Amino acid sequence: MGDKTRTAAGFDVLVVGAGPSGLLTAVELMRRGIRVRVIDRAPQPSTTPKALSVWPRALDILEDAGLGDGVRAESVRISRLSYFSERTPLASFALDEDSACRVLPQHVTERLLAERLAALGGKVERGVRLLALEGVDFRGGPGAGEGVTAVVEHDGARLERIFAPYVVGADGAGSAVRGQLGIGFQGSTYEMAFALVDARIEGELPPDECLFYQTPSGALVVVPMPGGVFRFLSVMPRGRGEVSLELMREILRERGPRGVRLTEAVWQAVFRVHARHASDFSVGRVFLAGDAAHVHSPAGGQGMNNGLQDAQNLGWKLAAVIRNESPAALLAGYGAERSEATRQIVRDTDLQTRAWVAGSRAAVLARDTAFRLLDRTGVVSRFYTPVMAGRRLAYPAGRVTQRPSGPAGCRVRGRIPGGLKEGAVFPRRHALAHGIGGPGADPHAWVLVLAPPSAAWRGEAGRVAAGYGGLVRTVELRRGESALATGCRSAGYWLVRPDGHIAAHGHRADLGRLEAELKSVLTGEETRRNTKPGKSAGLGESGDLGESGDLGDLGESGESASPVEHGEGAAGAGVLTGGGRAGGGT
Repeated sequence: MGDKTRTAAGFDVLVVGAGPSGLLTAVELMRRGIRVRVIDRAPQPSTTPKALSVWPRALDILEDAGLGDGVRAESVRISRLSYFSERTPLASFALDEDSACRVLPQHVTERLLAERLAALGGKVERGVRLLALEGVDFRGGPGAGEGVTAVVEHDGARLERIFAPYVVGADGAGSAVRGQLGIGFQGSTYEMAFALVDARIEGELPPDECLFYQTPSGALVVVPMPGGVFRFLSVMPRGRGEVSLELMREILRERGPRGVRLTEAVWQAVFRVHARHASDFSVGRVFLAGDAAHVHSPAGGQGMNNGLQDAQNLGWKLAAVIRNESPAALLAGYGAERSEATRQIVRDTDLQTRAWVAGSRAAVLARDTAFRLLDRTGVVSRFYTPVMAGRRLAYPAGRVTQRPSGPAGCRVRGRIPGGLKEGAVFPRRHALAHGIGGPGADPHAWVLVLAPPSAAWRGEAGRVAAGYGGLVRTVELRRGESALATGCRSAGYWLVRPDGHIAAHGHRADLGRLEAELKSVLTGEETRRNTKPGKSAGLGESGDLGESGDLGDLGESGESASPVEHGEGAAGAGVLTGGGRAGGGT
C-alpha cells in the first residue's frame, strides 16, 4: 500500500456509505449548514433497481429535503393492492392519495439524492474503503468523546487517517462501521430464498396495481415499474439455486396472471431474507443508519423507507447538537426511537412474509378467510394501509413533560389507531398549510402550535417560546381547524420538532411542563448567539460529502449473492462541503 497521510477535520460529520440512507443523512445535514464528507468504497454509483417502494411518509421526508418534484416525475404511483389464492381473487384494497405508494428504483433515488447533495455543495468520494476507527469512546453515551479517527484506503493504494468529529455508518448489512464498533447484529434468516426478475412483457398488466398471487407452492408478487418494466418476485422453488428468465416464466405459468409472457430480463437476482437489527445504534460519536442498523423482509416494501427515516431522525439531531442549539443528550433519542420503529416494522413484515408462504391447508384457509373478511369490512383501508404508509408511526414519549397532566380526553384518543399523540407526525396537510413541513419550511425550527387561539392563551404560551429566540416559532390553529387536526378541543399546545414529529402536548395548565421540555431539548439562547456552526465541539472549518449505497427493499434487507436487498453498499468515498445555512431547506 502506498502513501499514508493524515487529514485534520475540515468537516463536521463523516458519512460512510452512499446509498439512500447515507445520502439523505448528508443532505439533511448540509441543508442545515453542517459540513459533511461522504465516502463510498464502490468505484461507481449503483445502476441496479434494488429497492423500489417509497411510501408517503418517506415521500414527505424527500419532499422536505427538496426532492419531491423529481421523485414524482420519475416514479409510478400504486393505487391498488390485489390478492389472489390459486389465481382466485381474494381481496383488493384501494390506496388513496394519503396512503398510495410510489415505485422508484433505488438507483434513481440515489441519483436524485446525489444531485440534491451536489446542489448543496457536496459530493461523494468513491473508491474509498473504511479500514478502521480509532479513538471511539466506548464508555460514554451518544455524543461522548472528542471525535474519531477513521483510517481509509483510496482505490486500493493510498491510506489516509481522517479525524472526524462525528461518524455515520450507512454502509449496508455487512457494515464495516458496525464491525469496528463490535456491535451485534441479532436476529434470524428465513429458510426460503427469493428469486427476482425485472422484465418487459407481452400481454396486459395493470400499470398502477401490485398483484399478490399466493399458492401452497409459494407466492408471486408483480409490481409495475417506470418505463413499462414489471418486477416479478417469488419464493424460489425447492431444488433450484439460480434465477433465470425461463425459471420466472415457469413460475408465472404456474402461479401468476394468464396471458402474460416475459420477453426480456432487465435485472435478476437471488437473495435470502434476514430479520436482524443492531444491538446498539450508536457508540460514542459513531452512529449506524439504514441496513447497517437493521434488515428485514421485503414484504410491504418498507426497507428503504425505514433507512430514510433513520437518516432524517439522525440528521436533524446531529445538526442541532453541532450548531449548539440542543444538548448532546438529544442524540440518545436516535437509537431509542429508531430501534422501536424498526422492531414494529420487523414484526409487521414477518407476518406478511409468513402469509406469503402459508403451505398447509389449514394455514391457507385461515389466510384466505382473513383476506375476504378484511376486504368486506374495510379494515385494511382504515387501519392497515395507514401503517404501511408511515402515517401511524409514533415515537415513544418517555418524559412526563411530553404529556398533558391530569385526566384528558386526548390521552384516550391517542390510544385509538389514527389518534394524534405525542411522538406522532403532525398531520401533513396542516403542516404544509402552516409552513411546518414542506421544502420551504425552516429546517432548524421547532414549532409551537397553539389551539384554539385566544389573546390570553397566545400571550401566556408566547412568553415561554420567546425565551428561545428564533428557534421556536408559534403557529395558531383556528377553532374548527384545531379540532379537525388534533382531535383536542381544549386550549392546548403541540410542540413540533424539526422533523415534524410531536415532541410534547399539553393544555393551558401545563405551561410549566412546556418550559421544562424546551429546556431539555434546547440550549440557552446566549450560547447559541455566540457559537457558530462547526465551532461548538472543537470542529473544523470546512466540509465535503460522500456516501454509500442501500440495497433495498428487496433492498434494505436480505443477503444477496447478486446485488439485491441490503442496500447500503459499501463504505464510501468522501467529500467536504462548506454549506451555509440553506434557509428554507431548499
